[in-house]
Amino acid sequence: MNTLSNWPRNRLLLALPSRNLKQLLPELEHISCELGQVLMDADSSLNHIFFPDSGVVSVVAVYANGGIIEMATIGREGCTGMQAFFGAKTYSVRLLVQIPGSAAKMSRAAFARAMESTPSFRNLMSAYIHAFLEQVLVSVACNGAHSLKERLARWLLMMRDRGDDDTLRITQDLLAEMLGVERPTITNAARELEHAGLIARGRRQVTILDRQGLTKASCECYQLVRMRLALHLPKTYT
Repeated sequence: MNTLSNWPRNRLLLALPSRNLKQLLPELEHISCELGQVLMDADSSLNHIFFPDSGVVSVVAVYANGGIIEMATIGREGCTGMQAFFGAKTYSVRLLVQIPGSAAKMSRAAFARAMESTPSFRNLMSAYIHAFLEQVLVSVACNGAHSLKERLARWLLMMRDRGDDDTLRITQDLLAEMLGVERPTITNAARELEHAGLIARGRRQVTILDRQGLTKASCECYQLVRMRLALHLPKTYT
């Protein structure tokens, strides 16, 4: 059982009734998540579920040539390994730490027991799966419908929401990789946002200076994802 004070900080876990969370605590292990760490790789055994306390984990598709592209992001509002909800035993995607932090780690066996014995946990996970799938669907539509500058603004805002910090420890190489474009292209889009006074670029980091202005620069997909997540999980996202 973890003895850290004020832990866990994951909003999904904190939405559980206190008695149910107390029952789960012995099954949770506090771990650190380092920048660039692969928590789980595609086609590996689905042995654990991770509930981030801080930082951001990206769900990325992996291609035969080694290339990757982001499908969704997970922060304090959610968890990884939703395939376990349906009884899956392997991952089909890579879980990559994009912003370092920490997480509560739970074994798949413990997850399955909680699903069976704790209705509040099962209902919460079901609601989160709905919210997560809608995030993925919106992201797919966004990639085909909106400009890179709008998509970049949306991505930065979503990372900020999940990491709870205006300063994002990310590089432009990472931005390009996650958004599926070349480095010079993402540099031009980031420069436009910087010249507008919305962000500041530093060495291996981007700082959001004007969150409201960045929201206006983003496409409507950002607010749509927030709205749908709040609809499914009103107690876990602010």
